Amino acid sequence: MGTDDDGGSAVSDARTPAQIEADIKRRRDTLAETLDEIGVRVHPKTIVGDAKAQVASRVDATLGRAYVGVNRALSQVRAGFTREDGSVRPERVIPVALVAVGLVGLVVASSRRDSGK
Repeated sequence: MGTDDDGGSAVSDARTPAQIEADIKRRRDTLAETLDEIGVRVHPKTIVGDAKAQVASRVDATLGRAYVGVNRALSQVRAGFTREDGSVRPERVIPVALVAVGLVGLVVASSRRDSGK
């Protein structure tokens, strides 16, 4: 008979004290490594670092989705104001430009009226 893989051992006449001591040393070393790994995993700096990495990953994913959404919206707007060859469609640009100028004029007039009181 020999040693079982689950850590138990069967009684054997073939094992010498040196073999038993070597087995005990090997198991101590394995246990020490395991305890070191657990210590690193539960250390506050490790926990904080892992949390920061998760947050950064989520923020990156959210920003990536936002960037794709904004880029898609801008592409659709651009497609509405340009032809397939890339030239500008004046029949769509001019009305929007006039509305923008009108809004700016209203804001300027409103601010002058408010500051003149």
